[in-house]
Amino acid sequence: MSEQSGDMRALIEQIAKALVDAPDQALVNQVEEDQISVLELEVAESDMGRVIGRSGRTAKAMRTLLGASGMKLHKRFTLEILED
Repeated sequence: MSEQSGDMRALIEQIAKALVDAPDQALVNQVEEDQISVLELEVAESDMGRVIGRSGRTAKAMRTLLGASGMKLHKRFTLEILED
């Protein structure tokens, strides 16, 4: 994992922890697949709505940030929000 990839993981983790009521349960795991880095975000079940947002707006905004950052780094990132 490159330093920039670690920065993307930390970015998503910081955003998620700022949004949720249980920041200690917000975890981001990075999985490398072919040409894509998959960031898996896990939050408490009660906080799922906070990270997804109304009509998925918050999740879409986080994915947009990853996409824009990935363009600069010449790497593809995707965000998966996992349920318990």
